[in-house]
Amino acid sequence: QLVESGGGLVQPGGSLRLSCAASGRTFSNYAMGWFRQAPGKDREFVAAIDWSATATYYADSVKGRFTISRDNAKNTAKNTVYLQMNSLKPEDTAVYYCAADYTSASSNQREYDYWGQGTQVTVSS
Repeated sequence: QLVESGGGLVQPGGSLRLSCAASGRTFSNYAMGWFRQAPGKDREFVAAIDWSATATYYADSVKGRFTISRDNAKNTAKNTVYLQMNSLKPEDTAVYYCAADYTSASSNQREYDYWGQGTQVTVSS
């Protein structure tokens, strides 16, 4: 089970940190990704991190502004993935989803096995 939190309304230039609590499986063995879907648009890749947190990947549109990280608890089924979002822009407005991929960190959403319900981020003055 993946549960996102931390969304909300923020002014342009502001920051938010999204969290994704993963439980029910050993998600420490999974790569994790963040995706987003703006109104009227397809869901798109934002960032991904491999299971060991040694490799991260970002969409060009968020590179340098967003940071993905994870907290892998050992010997437990609960892990957390974060998305720190700085210098937010109105075009970052979307529902943000976290997802888990057993094979590898990927920008291809079709490779992800589990998805959360999403959290709304609105960037507006």
